[in-house]
Amino acid sequence: MTTDATTDTPGTTDAPGAPGAQPLVPLHCLLRAEAGPPRLAALPTGTPVWVLTRHADVRQALAHPDLGRAALYAPDAPPVTLTPNILDDPSSILNSDGPEHQAIRRTVQRAFTPRAIERWRPWVDGVVRELVDDLVGSGSPAEVVGALTMPLPVRVISRLMELEGLDTERLGRWSDHALSTTAYGAEEVGAAIREFGEFGQQLVQERRKNPGEDLVSSLVQAADQTGGVTEAQITSLTIGLVIAGHETTMTSFGNALVYLLDPERTERPGRPEHPDRAGAWRRIGADPAAAAAATEQLLRTVPLGDRTTAPGSLRRATADLEIGGVSIPAGAVVAADAVAANADPEVYPPGPLDLFAPLGTPSLTFGAGPHHCLGAWLARMELELGLHHLARALPGLRLATPVDRIEWRTGLVTRSPLRLEVAW
Repeated sequence: MTTDATTDTPGTTDAPGAPGAQPLVPLHCLLRAEAGPPRLAALPTGTPVWVLTRHADVRQALAHPDLGRAALYAPDAPPVTLTPNILDDPSSILNSDGPEHQAIRRTVQRAFTPRAIERWRPWVDGVVRELVDDLVGSGSPAEVVGALTMPLPVRVISRLMELEGLDTERLGRWSDHALSTTAYGAEEVGAAIREFGEFGQQLVQERRKNPGEDLVSSLVQAADQTGGVTEAQITSLTIGLVIAGHETTMTSFGNALVYLLDPERTERPGRPEHPDRAGAWRRIGADPAAAAAATEQLLRTVPLGDRTTAPGSLRRATADLEIGGVSIPAGAVVAADAVAANADPEVYPPGPLDLFAPLGTPSLTFGAGPHHCLGAWLARMELELGLHHLARALPGLRLATPVDRIEWRTGLVTRSPLRLEVAW
Protein backbone atom coordinates (compact mmCIF):
# COMPACT_ATOMS: atom_id res chain seq x y z
CA MET A 1 0.00 0.00 0.00
CA THR A 2 1.26 3.48 -0.82
CA THR A 3 0.43 6.76 0.84
CA ASP A 4 0.28 10.46 0.08
CA ALA A 5 3.23 10.87 2.48
CA THR A 6 1.65 13.91 4.09
CA THR A 7 1.32 14.51 7.81
CA ASP A 8 -2.39 15.25 7.53
CA THR A 9 -3.30 11.96 5.88
CA PRO A 10 -6.53 10.71 7.53
CA GLY A 11 -5.79 7.96 10.00
CA THR A 12 -2.29 9.07 10.96
CA THR A 13 -1.42 9.87 14.52
CA ASP A 14 -1.42 13.47 15.74
CA ALA A 15 1.72 15.41 14.87
CA PRO A 16 4.33 14.82 17.58
CA GLY A 17 4.15 17.52 20.19
CA ALA A 18 0.59 18.55 19.31
CA PRO A 19 -1.92 18.89 22.16
CA GLY A 20 -3.38 15.49 22.97
CA ALA A 21 -0.84 13.65 20.81
CA GLN A 22 -0.48 9.96 21.61
CA PRO A 23 2.79 8.71 20.09
CA LEU A 24 2.53 5.09 19.02
CA VAL A 25 5.11 2.48 19.90
CA PRO A 26 6.78 0.53 17.07
CA LEU A 27 5.02 -2.69 16.21
CA HIS A 28 7.85 -4.82 17.56
CA CYS A 29 7.15 -3.25 20.98
CA LEU A 30 3.54 -4.40 21.13
CA LEU A 31 2.69 -6.99 23.75
CA ARG A 32 1.47 -10.24 22.24
CA ALA A 33 -1.25 -12.45 23.60
CA GLU A 34 0.25 -15.37 25.47
CA ALA A 35 -0.08 -18.71 23.72
CA GLY A 36 -2.75 -20.74 25.47
CA PRO A 37 -5.99 -22.66 25.01
CA PRO A 38 -8.76 -21.19 22.84
CA ARG A 39 -10.60 -18.43 24.69
CA LEU A 40 -13.90 -16.70 24.06
CA ALA A 41 -13.80 -12.93 23.47
CA ALA A 42 -15.77 -10.39 21.44
CA LEU A 43 -15.13 -8.43 18.25
CA PRO A 44 -15.69 -4.64 18.21
CA THR A 45 -19.09 -5.41 16.64
CA GLY A 46 -20.05 -7.38 19.76
CA THR A 47 -19.94 -10.71 17.95
CA PRO A 48 -18.45 -13.52 20.09
CA VAL A 49 -15.19 -14.91 18.75
CA TRP A 50 -12.99 -17.85 19.70
CA VAL A 51 -9.38 -16.60 19.79
CA LEU A 52 -6.63 -19.10 18.98
CA THR A 53 -3.07 -18.27 20.05
CA ARG A 54 -1.05 -21.49 20.04
CA HIS A 55 0.91 -22.30 16.89
CA ALA A 56 -0.63 -25.75 16.47
CA ASP A 57 -4.17 -24.41 16.97
CA VAL A 58 -3.71 -21.52 14.55
CA ARG A 59 -2.21 -23.72 11.89
CA GLN A 60 -5.00 -26.27 12.31
CA ALA A 61 -7.65 -23.57 12.00
CA LEU A 62 -6.15 -22.02 8.87
CA ALA A 63 -6.14 -25.40 7.13
CA HIS A 64 -9.40 -26.83 8.56
CA PRO A 65 -12.02 -27.62 5.88
CA ASP A 66 -14.84 -26.73 8.29
CA LEU A 67 -13.49 -23.24 9.02
CA GLY A 68 -14.09 -20.99 6.04
CA ARG A 69 -14.04 -17.39 4.91
CA ALA A 70 -17.12 -17.55 2.71
CA ALA A 71 -19.30 -18.41 5.72
CA LEU A 72 -18.44 -15.01 7.25
CA TYR A 73 -20.59 -13.42 4.54
CA ALA A 74 -23.49 -15.89 4.51
CA PRO A 75 -27.00 -14.43 5.02
CA ASP A 76 -27.10 -15.69 8.61
CA ALA A 77 -23.58 -14.50 9.51
CA PRO A 78 -23.16 -12.12 12.47
CA PRO A 79 -21.41 -8.77 11.84
CA VAL A 80 -17.62 -8.99 12.02
CA THR A 81 -16.54 -5.54 10.81
CA LEU A 82 -17.74 -2.03 11.66
CA THR A 83 -16.73 -0.55 8.30
CA PRO A 84 -16.28 -3.14 5.53
CA ASN A 85 -13.26 -2.74 3.26
CA ILE A 86 -11.93 -4.56 0.20
CA LEU A 87 -11.09 -7.61 2.32
CA ASP A 88 -14.83 -8.05 2.84
CA ASP A 89 -15.61 -8.47 -0.87
CA PRO A 90 -17.52 -11.79 -1.10
CA SER A 91 -16.33 -12.30 -4.71
CA SER A 92 -12.64 -12.14 -3.81
CA ILE A 93 -10.29 -15.11 -3.67
CA LEU A 94 -9.85 -14.38 0.04
CA ASN A 95 -13.52 -15.02 0.75
CA SER A 96 -14.03 -18.16 -1.30
CA ASP A 97 -13.47 -21.72 -0.16
CA GLY A 98 -13.21 -25.24 -1.50
CA PRO A 99 -13.41 -25.91 -5.26
CA GLU A 100 -14.39 -22.30 -6.03
CA HIS A 101 -11.31 -21.01 -4.23
CA GLN A 102 -9.05 -23.49 -6.00
CA ALA A 103 -10.48 -22.52 -9.40
CA ILE A 104 -9.63 -18.86 -8.79
CA ARG A 105 -6.24 -19.67 -7.29
CA ARG A 106 -5.19 -21.86 -10.23
CA THR A 107 -5.45 -18.86 -12.55
CA VAL A 108 -2.53 -17.12 -10.86
CA GLN A 109 -0.60 -19.46 -8.57
CA ARG A 110 1.90 -20.65 -11.21
CA ALA A 111 3.26 -17.11 -11.45
CA PHE A 112 4.01 -17.06 -7.71
CA THR A 113 5.76 -20.37 -7.08
CA PRO A 114 9.25 -20.11 -5.53
CA ARG A 115 10.81 -21.19 -8.83
CA ALA A 116 8.86 -18.61 -10.83
CA ILE A 117 9.71 -15.83 -8.39
CA GLU A 118 13.40 -16.77 -8.38
CA ARG A 119 13.57 -15.95 -12.08
CA TRP A 120 12.82 -12.35 -11.16
CA ARG A 121 15.71 -12.07 -8.68
CA PRO A 122 18.26 -10.46 -11.05
CA TRP A 123 15.78 -7.79 -12.12
CA VAL A 124 14.54 -7.11 -8.56
CA ASP A 125 18.16 -6.96 -7.43
CA GLY A 126 18.82 -4.30 -10.05
CA VAL A 127 15.82 -2.23 -8.95
CA VAL A 128 17.00 -2.36 -5.32
CA ARG A 129 20.53 -1.32 -6.23
CA GLU A 130 19.27 1.60 -8.29
CA LEU A 131 17.00 2.87 -5.52
CA VAL A 132 19.71 2.48 -2.87
CA ASP A 133 22.23 4.30 -5.08
CA ASP A 134 19.76 7.16 -5.52
CA LEU A 135 19.19 7.30 -1.76
CA VAL A 136 22.91 7.43 -1.06
CA GLY A 137 23.39 10.03 -3.76
CA SER A 138 20.76 12.29 -2.24
CA GLY A 139 22.97 12.71 0.82
CA SER A 140 22.39 12.45 4.56
CA PRO A 141 19.86 12.82 6.10
CA ALA A 142 17.23 11.24 3.85
CA GLU A 143 13.63 10.03 4.02
CA VAL A 144 13.67 6.30 3.35
CA VAL A 145 9.94 5.56 2.87
CA GLY A 146 9.57 7.80 -0.17
CA ALA A 147 13.01 6.86 -1.49
CA LEU A 148 13.02 3.08 -1.01
CA THR A 149 10.43 1.15 1.01
CA MET A 150 7.47 2.48 -1.00
CA PRO A 151 8.84 2.68 -4.58
CA LEU A 152 10.53 -0.74 -4.48
CA PRO A 153 7.38 -2.91 -4.31
CA VAL A 154 5.42 -0.48 -6.49
CA ARG A 155 8.00 -0.77 -9.26
CA VAL A 156 8.13 -4.55 -8.95
CA ILE A 157 4.38 -5.15 -9.12
CA SER A 158 4.02 -2.53 -11.85
CA ARG A 159 6.56 -4.45 -13.93
CA LEU A 160 4.90 -7.80 -13.25
CA MET A 161 1.50 -6.45 -14.28
CA GLU A 162 2.80 -4.00 -16.92
CA LEU A 163 1.36 -1.00 -15.15
CA GLU A 164 4.30 1.32 -15.77
CA GLY A 165 3.06 4.90 -15.65
CA LEU A 166 0.36 4.10 -13.11
CA ASP A 167 -0.53 7.18 -11.05
CA THR A 168 1.03 6.18 -7.71
CA GLU A 169 -0.80 8.95 -5.85
CA ARG A 170 -4.12 7.58 -7.06
CA LEU A 171 -2.99 4.03 -6.24
CA GLY A 172 -2.08 5.21 -2.74
CA ARG A 173 -5.51 6.72 -2.22
CA TRP A 174 -7.25 3.57 -3.46
CA SER A 175 -5.08 1.34 -1.30
CA ASP A 176 -5.48 3.37 1.88
CA HIS A 177 -9.26 3.43 1.45
CA ALA A 178 -9.48 -0.22 0.39
CA LEU A 179 -7.63 -1.37 3.54
CA SER A 180 -9.13 1.21 5.89
CA THR A 181 -10.45 0.12 9.27
CA THR A 182 -11.13 3.43 11.01
CA ALA A 183 -9.27 6.00 8.86
CA TYR A 184 -12.22 6.66 6.55
CA GLY A 185 -16.00 6.47 6.66
CA ALA A 186 -18.08 3.82 4.93
CA GLU A 187 -19.11 6.14 2.06
CA GLU A 188 -15.53 7.17 1.33
CA VAL A 189 -14.34 3.57 1.44
CA GLY A 190 -17.17 2.38 -0.80
CA ALA A 191 -16.57 5.11 -3.38
CA ALA A 192 -12.83 4.44 -3.58
CA ILE A 193 -13.34 0.67 -3.90
CA ARG A 194 -15.86 1.21 -6.72
CA GLU A 195 -13.41 3.49 -8.53
CA PHE A 196 -10.62 0.96 -8.02
CA GLY A 197 -12.92 -1.79 -9.28
CA GLU A 198 -13.69 0.17 -12.45
CA PHE A 199 -9.96 0.53 -13.06
CA GLY A 200 -9.52 -3.24 -12.62
CA GLN A 201 -12.43 -4.06 -14.91
CA GLN A 202 -11.07 -1.80 -17.67
CA LEU A 203 -7.63 -3.34 -17.26
CA VAL A 204 -9.03 -6.88 -17.59
CA GLN A 205 -11.01 -5.95 -20.69
CA GLU A 206 -8.02 -4.23 -22.29
CA ARG A 207 -5.70 -7.21 -21.68
CA ARG A 208 -8.32 -9.59 -23.05
CA LYS A 209 -8.34 -7.60 -26.29
CA ASN A 210 -4.60 -6.96 -26.39
CA PRO A 211 -2.83 -9.67 -24.36
CA GLY A 212 0.84 -9.39 -23.48
CA GLU A 213 3.40 -11.28 -21.43
CA ASP A 214 2.32 -9.69 -18.15
CA LEU A 215 0.62 -11.22 -15.12
CA VAL A 216 -2.79 -9.69 -15.88
CA SER A 217 -2.83 -11.12 -19.40
CA SER A 218 -1.86 -14.59 -18.20
CA LEU A 219 -4.48 -14.39 -15.45
CA VAL A 220 -7.24 -13.47 -17.93
CA GLN A 221 -6.17 -16.13 -20.42
CA ALA A 222 -6.02 -18.85 -17.76
CA ALA A 223 -9.43 -17.88 -16.38
CA ASP A 224 -11.01 -17.86 -19.84
CA GLN A 225 -9.48 -21.20 -20.78
CA THR A 226 -10.36 -23.09 -17.59
CA GLY A 227 -13.77 -21.51 -17.00
CA GLY A 228 -15.58 -21.39 -13.69
CA VAL A 229 -14.24 -17.94 -12.78
CA THR A 230 -16.59 -14.98 -13.10
CA GLU A 231 -15.65 -11.56 -14.46
CA ALA A 232 -16.17 -10.08 -11.00
CA GLN A 233 -13.74 -12.61 -9.54
CA ILE A 234 -11.10 -11.88 -12.20
CA THR A 235 -11.45 -8.15 -11.54
CA SER A 236 -11.32 -8.64 -7.79
CA LEU A 237 -8.21 -10.80 -8.13
CA THR A 238 -6.53 -8.21 -10.35
CA ILE A 239 -7.00 -5.26 -8.01
CA GLY A 240 -6.21 -7.48 -5.03
CA LEU A 241 -2.85 -8.31 -6.59
CA VAL A 242 -2.14 -4.62 -7.19
CA ILE A 243 -2.64 -3.91 -3.48
CA ALA A 244 -1.14 -7.08 -2.03
CA GLY A 245 1.80 -6.90 -4.43
CA HIS A 246 3.26 -3.94 -2.64
CA GLU A 247 1.49 -3.63 0.72
CA THR A 248 3.26 -6.40 2.63
CA THR A 249 6.74 -5.45 1.41
CA MET A 250 6.35 -1.74 2.09
CA THR A 251 4.96 -2.39 5.57
CA SER A 252 7.50 -5.06 6.49
CA PHE A 253 10.45 -3.10 5.13
CA GLY A 254 9.60 0.09 7.01
CA ASN A 255 8.91 -1.70 10.28
CA ALA A 256 12.06 -3.82 9.92
CA LEU A 257 14.16 -0.67 9.59
CA VAL A 258 12.59 0.80 12.72
CA TYR A 259 13.51 -2.39 14.59
CA LEU A 260 17.03 -2.72 13.21
CA LEU A 261 18.00 0.96 13.45
CA ASP A 262 16.43 1.85 16.80
CA PRO A 263 19.45 2.48 19.06
CA GLU A 264 17.40 2.12 22.24
CA ARG A 265 15.44 -0.99 21.44
CA THR A 266 17.26 -3.26 23.91
CA GLU A 267 16.18 -0.96 26.77
CA ARG A 268 12.45 -1.41 26.25
CA PRO A 269 10.40 -4.34 27.54
CA GLY A 270 7.99 -6.45 25.55
CA ARG A 271 9.96 -6.76 22.34
CA PRO A 272 12.15 -9.34 20.58
CA GLU A 273 15.59 -8.20 21.74
CA HIS A 274 18.79 -8.43 19.76
CA PRO A 275 21.55 -6.67 21.69
CA ASP A 276 24.15 -5.94 19.00
CA ARG A 277 22.17 -3.67 16.68
CA ALA A 278 25.15 -2.24 14.81
CA GLY A 279 26.79 -5.64 14.42
CA ALA A 280 23.56 -7.19 13.12
CA TRP A 281 23.11 -4.41 10.56
CA ARG A 282 26.69 -4.81 9.28
CA ARG A 283 26.27 -8.58 9.04
CA ILE A 284 23.09 -8.18 6.97
CA GLY A 285 25.05 -6.02 4.55
CA ALA A 286 28.08 -8.30 4.41
CA ASP A 287 26.34 -11.66 3.92
CA PRO A 288 23.30 -12.32 1.67
CA ALA A 289 22.59 -15.53 3.58
CA ALA A 290 22.46 -13.56 6.85
CA ALA A 291 20.04 -11.13 5.20
CA ALA A 292 17.82 -14.04 4.16
CA ALA A 293 17.82 -15.51 7.69
CA ALA A 294 17.13 -12.11 9.25
CA THR A 295 14.24 -11.60 6.84
CA GLU A 296 12.53 -14.76 8.08
CA GLN A 297 13.01 -13.79 11.72
CA LEU A 298 11.79 -10.23 11.13
CA LEU A 299 8.70 -11.46 9.30
CA ARG A 300 8.01 -13.78 12.24
CA THR A 301 8.60 -11.31 15.06
CA VAL A 302 7.48 -7.88 13.75
CA PRO A 303 3.68 -7.75 13.22
CA LEU A 304 2.16 -6.04 10.19
CA GLY A 305 -0.55 -4.27 12.18
CA ASP A 306 -2.06 -3.43 15.54
CA ARG A 307 -4.90 -5.97 15.59
CA THR A 308 -7.29 -3.21 16.67
CA THR A 309 -10.31 -4.47 14.72
CA ALA A 310 -9.87 -8.24 15.09
CA PRO A 311 -7.56 -10.42 17.19
CA GLY A 312 -6.53 -12.49 14.18
CA SER A 313 -7.53 -13.82 10.79
CA LEU A 314 -11.25 -14.57 10.94
CA ARG A 315 -12.98 -17.80 9.95
CA ARG A 316 -16.47 -19.21 10.63
CA ALA A 317 -17.26 -22.79 11.49
CA THR A 318 -19.51 -24.61 9.01
CA ALA A 319 -19.78 -27.67 11.28
CA ASP A 320 -19.15 -28.59 14.90
CA LEU A 321 -15.43 -29.11 15.44
CA GLU A 322 -12.74 -29.29 18.09
CA ILE A 323 -9.55 -27.24 18.26
CA GLY A 324 -7.05 -27.28 21.10
CA GLY A 325 -9.32 -29.47 23.21
CA VAL A 326 -12.21 -26.99 22.97
CA SER A 327 -15.52 -27.69 21.21
CA ILE A 328 -16.48 -24.97 18.75
CA PRO A 329 -20.06 -25.10 17.45
CA ALA A 330 -21.14 -24.61 13.86
CA GLY A 331 -21.72 -20.93 13.09
CA ALA A 332 -19.14 -19.68 15.59
CA VAL A 333 -16.52 -17.13 14.52
CA VAL A 334 -12.86 -17.97 15.10
CA ALA A 335 -9.83 -15.63 15.10
CA ALA A 336 -6.46 -17.22 14.31
CA ASP A 337 -3.87 -15.01 16.01
CA ALA A 338 -0.71 -15.61 13.96
CA VAL A 339 1.15 -12.89 15.89
CA ALA A 340 0.82 -14.84 19.13
CA ALA A 341 1.43 -18.14 17.36
CA ASN A 342 4.67 -16.80 15.91
CA ALA A 343 5.96 -16.34 19.46
CA ASP A 344 4.65 -19.62 20.90
CA PRO A 345 7.41 -20.75 23.32
CA GLU A 346 6.58 -24.37 22.57
CA VAL A 347 7.73 -23.77 18.97
CA TYR A 348 10.18 -20.87 19.01
CA PRO A 349 12.90 -20.39 21.67
CA PRO A 350 11.87 -17.69 24.16
CA GLY A 351 14.28 -14.99 25.25
CA PRO A 352 16.50 -12.67 23.22
CA LEU A 353 16.02 -13.04 19.49
CA ASP A 354 18.76 -14.68 17.45
CA LEU A 355 18.18 -12.72 14.29
CA PHE A 356 20.25 -15.12 12.18
CA ALA A 357 19.00 -18.48 13.46
CA PRO A 358 17.16 -20.58 10.87
CA LEU A 359 13.49 -21.16 11.58
CA GLY A 360 12.93 -24.76 12.59
CA THR A 361 9.20 -24.29 11.98
CA PRO A 362 7.84 -21.92 9.33
CA SER A 363 6.12 -18.85 10.70
CA LEU A 364 2.43 -18.19 10.10
CA THR A 365 2.90 -14.60 8.96
CA PHE A 366 1.67 -15.48 5.47
CA GLY A 367 -0.97 -17.88 6.73
CA ALA A 368 -1.24 -21.60 6.06
CA GLY A 369 -3.48 -24.01 4.23
CA PRO A 370 -5.57 -23.14 1.16
CA HIS A 371 -5.38 -19.39 1.78
CA HIS A 372 -1.60 -19.21 2.20
CA CYS A 373 -0.49 -15.87 0.72
CA LEU A 374 0.33 -16.21 -2.98
CA GLY A 375 2.86 -13.38 -2.87
CA ALA A 376 4.86 -14.67 0.11
CA TRP A 377 7.99 -15.55 -1.87
CA LEU A 378 8.00 -12.25 -3.73
CA ALA A 379 7.66 -10.29 -0.47
CA ARG A 380 10.52 -12.29 1.06
CA MET A 381 12.78 -11.61 -1.91
CA GLU A 382 12.12 -7.88 -1.95
CA LEU A 383 12.67 -7.51 1.79
CA GLU A 384 15.80 -9.66 1.78
CA LEU A 385 17.41 -7.77 -1.13
CA GLY A 386 16.30 -4.42 0.20
CA LEU A 387 17.87 -4.96 3.61
CA HIS A 388 21.05 -6.48 2.21
CA HIS A 389 21.84 -3.75 -0.31
CA LEU A 390 20.88 -0.91 2.02
CA ALA A 391 23.07 -2.28 4.83
CA ARG A 392 25.93 -2.99 2.43
CA ALA A 393 25.86 0.55 1.03
CA LEU A 394 25.29 2.26 4.39
CA PRO A 395 26.77 0.16 7.23
CA GLY A 396 26.55 3.18 9.54
CA LEU A 397 22.88 3.90 8.85
CA ARG A 398 20.86 5.16 11.83
CA LEU A 399 17.48 6.71 12.57
CA ALA A 400 17.58 10.49 12.41
CA THR A 401 14.29 10.86 14.29
CA PRO A 402 13.60 9.47 17.78
CA VAL A 403 11.31 6.46 17.68
CA ASP A 404 8.65 8.24 19.74
CA ARG A 405 8.44 10.95 17.06
CA ILE A 406 7.88 8.67 14.07
CA GLU A 407 4.80 9.51 12.01
CA TRP A 408 2.68 6.41 11.40
CA ARG A 409 0.05 5.34 8.91
CA THR A 410 -2.82 4.28 11.15
CA GLY A 411 -6.48 3.42 10.90
CA LEU A 412 -5.62 0.78 8.29
CA VAL A 413 -5.27 -3.00 8.32
CA THR A 414 -1.50 -2.56 8.55
CA ARG A 415 0.70 0.06 10.24
CA SER A 416 4.07 1.32 9.05
CA PRO A 417 6.06 4.57 9.11
CA LEU A 418 4.52 7.37 7.11
CA ARG A 419 7.95 8.99 6.99
CA LEU A 420 11.25 7.66 8.32
CA GLU A 421 14.25 9.96 8.47
CA VAL A 422 17.64 8.23 8.41
CA ALA A 423 21.23 9.47 8.49
CA TRP A 424 24.73 8.10 8.01
